[in-house]
Amino acid sequence: MVSNVNTQKPKLVLYDTTLRDGTQMEGISLSVEDKLKIAKKLDELGVHYIEGGWPGSNPKDAEFFARVRDLDLTHSTITAFGATRRAKISVEKDPQIQALLDADTKVITLVGKSSALHVKRILETTPEENLDMIADSIRYLKSRGRRVFFDAEHFFDGFKEDPDYALKTVQVAEKAGAEWVILCDTNGGCLPSEIADIMDRVREGSDVELGIHVHNDADMGVANSLTAIAHGATQVQGTINGYGERCGNANLISIIGNLKIKLGVDCVTDEQLSHLTEASHYIRELANLPPNHHQPYVGVSAFSHKGGMHVAAVNKLEESYQHIPPELVGNAKRVVISELSGRGNISYKVKELGIDVELGADKTREVLQKIKDLESKGFQYEGAEASFELLVRRAQEEYKPPFELVDFMVVVENSRRSPASASEGEEHLLAEAMVKVRVEGEVIHTASEGNGPVHALDGALRKALVQYYPGVSVVELADYKVRIIDESSGTASSIRVLIESTDGEHRWRTVGSSTNVIEASWLALADSLEYWLIKHRG
Repeated sequence: MVSNVNTQKPKLVLYDTTLRDGTQMEGISLSVEDKLKIAKKLDELGVHYIEGGWPGSNPKDAEFFARVRDLDLTHSTITAFGATRRAKISVEKDPQIQALLDADTKVITLVGKSSALHVKRILETTPEENLDMIADSIRYLKSRGRRVFFDAEHFFDGFKEDPDYALKTVQVAEKAGAEWVILCDTNGGCLPSEIADIMDRVREGSDVELGIHVHNDADMGVANSLTAIAHGATQVQGTINGYGERCGNANLISIIGNLKIKLGVDCVTDEQLSHLTEASHYIRELANLPPNHHQPYVGVSAFSHKGGMHVAAVNKLEESYQHIPPELVGNAKRVVISELSGRGNISYKVKELGIDVELGADKTREVLQKIKDLESKGFQYEGAEASFELLVRRAQEEYKPPFELVDFMVVVENSRRSPASASEGEEHLLAEAMVKVRVEGEVIHTASEGNGPVHALDGALRKALVQYYPGVSVVELADYKVRIIDESSGTASSIRVLIESTDGEHRWRTVGSSTNVIEASWLALADSLEYWLIKHRG
């Protein structure tokens, strides 16, 4: 039996359904190991209840409930989720109800219909039978020693259609012994004013503790959750990063931030709040989903500043363009370099990156103008801080680059593989690059083949540099992205190439731009190696 660590009911409890409702999002498929790791992270974050899944629905959830019993949780209680008994079958004979008991959790969350329309059209039974299904299921599970929460599915839509019947489902669940009745905006289409009005009317007709579970189809998930809390809800359900079916569930990350910081509700401790960003990113990584850089509170751009006037103001008074200190949620302020920058952006970024140069006012203006000129040609320095640092260093009269590009040539030809390496007569493309670079006054001419023009260029440039800088061989290409800047120009469009490189210890990004993808790649590649040579070759 999973230990119930909640010995005293808080004024407001957090209920996470990432492991069940969140996994219904397209693109998410969590392993049992993933689910166990997420449960542990949610426990560290201070979530009171973690919905583990639907026992009996699939082998993965069955294994999760078997293994989570051995997980050492200090804050959270694991709950099992399932539906009320089916129509025209006794609760003792319903295999799904028995699977809930077999999950061996202290708390079970039952979902049942609160919409008369759904009862008739989806369940194809009578409103009276649905009320019996709710009551029978709750009483039976209570008689077996379980705490029961009742999710009133489609409650708000059902209340709009037939308020008397929707309210009866709440009252029946309360009388049967449900500890909480959670009102669900299952279709996610309600507005805060509707949530407020219906919550007040339900509160007048029932004394049971109410919770809120909303989806985000009208982009109101967080707002509706906070509105429900303001009108009496003492349990709030959601998912990390708003994962869920269609447009997702209410984002529990934003709910926690708003409750704790804006409303003064101690749903988590200050220490747990400081790990909000970490928890969001950790669970996103396990879900194998791309990051939402602009996600409130925890996105890498949540406290980024790009406009020159904004940066100048933030450097004097951080709260001038930040609604909270980012450190409260474990995030950090960022200054972005672009054609919208002012001198303050440059000065701040030089300090932030720890670039050991002194930029006077004239040099700062020079670097700023250079960035604006280059960005008008397709370069972008927001995600290429290594190239930005090189711009700053090249502005210094005493800067001496470790190498200089003289010229390069790339040939791509169709050839036949030799019988020893492939089937006789098989054709393939061969790329060969010839590079000239100047190192310490000597021009070095090298050539290299590759499986593509960029690979060949990389090989030829390294072959030239390794004669003077043997350590350069540890640098590897970690990521390579190409973006067409002005699609309207078709094949004559400008191309931006962003390269991420690593030496096994450090990672850095560089940028190149041209109407020629090979030249753009060459510029980004050359920046990458030059940056490593001046920063990390020791």
